[in-house]
Amino acid sequence: MFFARKFTSFALMPLLFTGPIPAAYGFQVRPQVDARPITPDEGAAATRQALKRLQTRASLMMIVAHPDDEDGATLAYHSRGVGARVALLTLDRGEGGANVMSSDYWDALGLVRTEELLQADRYYGLDAQYFTSMADYGFSKSLDEALGQWGHDKVLEETVRVVRMVRPLVICSVFVGGPTDGHGQHATAGLMAQEVFKAAADPAKFPEQIKEGLLPWAPVKTYARAPFFRTSAKGMYDYANHTWGPVGVTNYITGKWEEGKPSVTVSIPAGSFDSVMGQTYSQVSREGLGFQKSQNGGPSIPLPGAQISDYHRFGSTIDSPAKEQTFFDGVDTSLAGIADLAGGRAPASLKAGLQEVSGLIEQAMKSFSAEKPAGIAPLLAKGKLRIESLIAETEKNSMSAEAKYNVLHELRVKDRQFNEALVAALQISLNADVTEAGQDDPMMAMFRGARPTFQMATPGLAFPVKVHLYQPELPSLAVKSLRVVGTSGKDWGVSKPAVADAVTAQQPLDVTFQVKVPGDEPFTRPYFTRAGLQDSAYQIAPPALKNTPLAPYPLQAEAELSYEGATVRLVSVVQVVSKVNGPGLLRYPMPVGPALSVALSPSAGVVPLGSTSISVSVRVHNNAMGKPTPTVRLAVPDGWTTEPKAIPIHFTQEGEEQTVSFTVLPKVEEGKQYRVTAVAELDGKSYSEGYVTIGYMGLRPYFLYSPAQYQTTGTDVKMAPGESIAYVEGSGDDVPAALEQIGVHVNYLSSQDLASADLQKYSAIVLGARAYAVRPDLVANNARLLQYVEKGGVVIAQYNTPEYDHNYGPYPYVMSGDPEEVTDEKSVVKILDPANPVFNWPNKITEKDFEGWMEERGSKFLQSWDAKYTPLLETHDAGQPEQKGGLVYARYGKGVYIYNAYAFYRQLPLGVPGAFRLFANMLSLPKNPEIR
Repeated sequence: MFFARKFTSFALMPLLFTGPIPAAYGFQVRPQVDARPITPDEGAAATRQALKRLQTRASLMMIVAHPDDEDGATLAYHSRGVGARVALLTLDRGEGGANVMSSDYWDALGLVRTEELLQADRYYGLDAQYFTSMADYGFSKSLDEALGQWGHDKVLEETVRVVRMVRPLVICSVFVGGPTDGHGQHATAGLMAQEVFKAAADPAKFPEQIKEGLLPWAPVKTYARAPFFRTSAKGMYDYANHTWGPVGVTNYITGKWEEGKPSVTVSIPAGSFDSVMGQTYSQVSREGLGFQKSQNGGPSIPLPGAQISDYHRFGSTIDSPAKEQTFFDGVDTSLAGIADLAGGRAPASLKAGLQEVSGLIEQAMKSFSAEKPAGIAPLLAKGKLRIESLIAETEKNSMSAEAKYNVLHELRVKDRQFNEALVAALQISLNADVTEAGQDDPMMAMFRGARPTFQMATPGLAFPVKVHLYQPELPSLAVKSLRVVGTSGKDWGVSKPAVADAVTAQQPLDVTFQVKVPGDEPFTRPYFTRAGLQDSAYQIAPPALKNTPLAPYPLQAEAELSYEGATVRLVSVVQVVSKVNGPGLLRYPMPVGPALSVALSPSAGVVPLGSTSISVSVRVHNNAMGKPTPTVRLAVPDGWTTEPKAIPIHFTQEGEEQTVSFTVLPKVEEGKQYRVTAVAELDGKSYSEGYVTIGYMGLRPYFLYSPAQYQTTGTDVKMAPGESIAYVEGSGDDVPAALEQIGVHVNYLSSQDLASADLQKYSAIVLGARAYAVRPDLVANNARLLQYVEKGGVVIAQYNTPEYDHNYGPYPYVMSGDPEEVTDEKSVVKILDPANPVFNWPNKITEKDFEGWMEERGSKFLQSWDAKYTPLLETHDAGQPEQKGGLVYARYGKGVYIYNAYAFYRQLPLGVPGAFRLFANMLSLPKNPEIR
């Protein structure tokens, strides 16, 4: 796993469930991970929503490539409007994307985007979210390139697995599997949505899944969003490669080319207004999309109005007209249709029972009152009991194994939906909080200024958990059981206090359990890992449930209540309560982690040749209670020494973090790689890995683990002495920390500095990644930057998005709204102006300095520029026109202005030697003898 970058606050807002267990494995209640549901899922609105889902067996699964690709309005319309069971399969986690919210990149960004998508999913009304093990390795311009990275059969196998778990009637995608999809990973999602249509039904496809207990499933139809083709006399526009080609798409089910723009088979009225929610489905979905802030900064919610999503049907197993009103035209989505899954062998009792249940649901729909939702609870209890009797009868029936599997799957879905409807109608809530010994209410303790009991539970830690059960409607509701359990199957030594027989109306039942973290309890961490960016897929750690977003949180409360003879189940993840100024009291799922988290800074980089000493810092985060005193040391390569040999740390409280520094005396050779490892020892145990808390304020935290190692390379890199470098931080990057290794300590410029400080005291000013997108103060004071250059300063503007396309440089340029990027990190780089000072001092730059780059060359190249700019480099992907707008240089007055689209913000933190050498030359320009 990649290096750790930072420790951040745990005071973050909780989000969505981490993933359901497939219905095939039996009746399950999804844990309530969030402190409270979102507004559309509260009160009477939740009951109405549950009734919609009960009356239909419509089901839909959408397949996309990355988080934020999904057509959320279509998902929300079907889930919240139609009442369909809706799932989303996202092939990767968006690790290769940008980040406008924090300095989390690569696998850390994948976790950020996973958490953001889970928050968005709540607004879409999803039943479940799934992922494959594919990683977003960076931009691929073609379908063949993406399949070459991921492997066609590997992606298809995991897509088939999810379809066989979800068993949807309809599959759809935002993508068609062609060049108009924008890039190869998008096109792969479109291809999979078509190929899985047949593959999931074929028992010869991936028979190992059959052995695991999954059975084939044949969806009825598959669709893709009709693409927004740009056409002209030249044909169809290929957005990825910026070329024109023939108009049409490949139908991968028939294997035929469909000439012309794909016809619109069905138009989804996603802008329809829902009177119970008080919003259109498009509005509620856009509210969810707004939580995917790392990519979009949080878009606004549109005003209500008509919105249509057009889809083209690629395949159907039933006769379907060219024009349809819905995805489900011609499909029996009634409960009676469950009997048809028995293949003509459905017993009369199943048909009669389903008819009876349908009648109860219809009666509940007619009797529903927003003022008194509990009034329909008796009907829901009867329906649940009848479904459970049908499950028992079907389990004993002699129908074929596949028919029984399909019928039971649908019946168990209805059982769970009845459970959710009863919880909503009776307005029952279950909450579980870590509390302090002797404190009845953790929230009141927070108001009194008390600290949280702990931020992360550690093996062996004992603490109380307060479980709060509430129902406002019934005089008395019988409690069958109330307990706290670990999700890993380990023994948490939970006490079994006396529990009341009933919970009375508006009088909460509060029970405190004593628990102790097992010594071998797994840490709360991703169940998927990869060794580095060279891996385009994750390795899955057994016994993880494949394709789910995250591993379950470690501890949860479970309640079983009895109402009118029906058992009602609730599950709530145990939360830790924290108070933050501004947001106030927040709950987030309780994690389990190590007593000590250890990280090295830097964790990757270079050692300049001739270095007699380097400084290495070790950050140790304490999760242990009491006042532990660990000792920290470094394991270094042969011939290296450290001063001192070991450093003791004296912690005074849990949650404290301390940094200790070692002077390392290295012996390096050019191009040779070295590894330094930090080890902290406490109570006879050694700790040599650490975690970072990913995300930003408002996002549920998660934890990325990596070894406490410093991977470095001996590098012939020089830096002009005595430079004073300023940095305008953008959306977040680790360039400043990386530059410390070549002796550059940056001074961060605040808004006040940009507005009024003496900028001329700085040798060079570097603008961080996407600075113009997130720093309005930079835009406001851009003229001062140009004055600084004119008087002799050097400005290096790093990678920016089209917000930069406003001639912020000293001379005109054009980036365009769809700027070019070069995604092949091995693309040939040509030096266009070898005599330019950038390439000659203090390091002589050659094409060799562009070897070993990772993930990409660069992004957001300029399209055109004034003649006063000099393009310095050229590179391009296969089939792409030459790109010279990635590094442009201009003299302005006495100074130099550089726009740089090359991905230094990725290369420097990963320790790419050539990137350090070239960046050092740019920073050294103020003292370069050729321009003084």
